[in-house]
Amino acid sequence: MSLQRKISWTAALRDVRADRAVVAPGVVSARALIQGLARIRRTRLVTPTGAFDRAAIMAAAVEAAKAHQLRTGAAWGVAMSVGLTAAWQAARAARAAIAH
Repeated sequence: MSLQRKISWTAALRDVRADRAVVAPGVVSARALIQGLARIRRTRLVTPTGAFDRAAIMAAAVEAAKAHQLRTGAAWGVAMSVGLTAAWQAARAARAAIAH
């Protein structure tokens, strides 16, 4: 066994890029849909005190899931996963906007 190790920087950087989180297909469009609906309907995903409105988040997630299912034909579980991910991202963005 040799005392030196050889590192392939190309392979190492490729592995680093592969470890990054991949955005699930449909999350970006679902988040845009949720943010648009919240703006049009004047729905608040966050209360004025900064707490999350879980009922509004779930309602928005269900609407986004239905739209995702119509667009892609995905199973309900997959569509709901996309909807919830997008709804929580939109809620966190709204909370950050309130804080600043």
